[in-house]
Amino acid sequence: MSSSQIDVRNRGFIDTDNTGDTPGRRATLVLNMHRFHDVTQQVCRIAEAKRAPVAWYVAFAISLAMVSMLGFCVLYLFFTGVGVWGLNNPVMWAFDITNFVFWVGIGHAGTLISAILFLFRQKWRTGINRFAEAMTIFAVICAGLFPGIHVGRVWLVYWLFPIPNQMELWPQFRSPLLWDVFAVSTYFTVSAVFWYVGMIPDLATLRDRAKGRIQQMAYGLFSLGWRGSMRHWHRYEVAYLLLAALATPLVLSVHSVVSFDFAVSQLPGWHTTIFPPYFVAGAIFSGFAMVVTLAVPARELFGLKDLITLRHLDNMNKIILVTGCMVGYAYSMEFFIAWYSGALYEKFAFMNRAFGQYWWAYLIMVSCNVITPQLFWFKRMRTSIPIMFVLSLVVNIGMWFERYVIIVSSLANDFLPTSWGGFIPTWVDICTMTGAFGLFGVCFLLFCRYLPMVALAEIKAIMPEADPHREHPQ
Repeated sequence: MSSSQIDVRNRGFIDTDNTGDTPGRRATLVLNMHRFHDVTQQVCRIAEAKRAPVAWYVAFAISLAMVSMLGFCVLYLFFTGVGVWGLNNPVMWAFDITNFVFWVGIGHAGTLISAILFLFRQKWRTGINRFAEAMTIFAVICAGLFPGIHVGRVWLVYWLFPIPNQMELWPQFRSPLLWDVFAVSTYFTVSAVFWYVGMIPDLATLRDRAKGRIQQMAYGLFSLGWRGSMRHWHRYEVAYLLLAALATPLVLSVHSVVSFDFAVSQLPGWHTTIFPPYFVAGAIFSGFAMVVTLAVPARELFGLKDLITLRHLDNMNKIILVTGCMVGYAYSMEFFIAWYSGALYEKFAFMNRAFGQYWWAYLIMVSCNVITPQLFWFKRMRTSIPIMFVLSLVVNIGMWFERYVIIVSSLANDFLPTSWGGFIPTWVDICTMTGAFGLFGVCFLLFCRYLPMVALAEIKAIMPEADPHREHPQ
């Protein structure tokens, strides 16, 4: 292997189309590889290369600059106060909570791919589950940043937690904001453990292949003495199954709890029972779009087209289509519920949301989340790399605007016209949001460079070589 770059032997070639279905035969999920050794070489060479591709360094430098901007904005916020944001009366929540809900939603696809699809024995998950899990961890880290800094007096943020303090103050356990603390922290903990446990056999592979002493010690420490014995595999599979069963209800519960931040209030546009399933569908929708956004450049940059195939992308695009239709149904049901309830304030809230001062944001939301995904009804669109990449970006833009519309439009025009107002983001709002994307990019790029992006052990388990009854070639 050249010391200057990672060899990408399948870059530049047309993707093999494995999206067709043959009756009586399972679709091929690993292309051009017939031995376990081929998979090991293909995945491990990324972490073992002395230098990453030039594009990786460019992306890392841009992300690092964005993180520096985030650090400056956060320090400026701490020393100056939340007045540097565009918050006002009545819009006292805006970009901070919008970004929090957005990032929590992004983190849903990873656990869904890893846990729910694992329990349903969907083998196509094996090509994408590892970096989808990593995406979950990093997205929740970005989400956790905003509740901590939006309280204003950040040095008293520990008052949010149910621990004794010198003022003998306790959080209000009947507040959904405290429910968020428990739900998101539990989700992060279980997802991190699930991600790490699944990576142990692959870390042992990197340990055994490592040439340098530092790499051997690092991979050896985190592989926990894995030797691949029958006892190790048995305990690994039991632990992985239990964690999958534990993580599955969290996929549904976490964003339901986040939706309670709004649904249990008395504010028109928020006080509705459709929010929990609506938020969960939207989270899965945006999460899968982010997986596609990350998978397309990753498979191209690191030469993983044989492991992350068109079938994987096609299946994810189908899920984006289904959840996009669910989100569109929720949008229409909101208007129906507002009309059917007969509540004047509720009807006004939704009419104002669509035709009021934030009509442009609502139009972006509907266009990106309802209209654009309908292109995935066509197989040519679902299997076109440039089109799916652009559409995944459009979906994530639309989902960010969905949270913005829900939060800002409902607060800006409430019960009394005399208290109506508006919201204009400041440069601190915009730079803080941009910096969060930089933080996510730095974490994800480091993961791609030094850890196995694809689950080696799980990929090998679905290959023909893993079948003891297969016919061996003569």
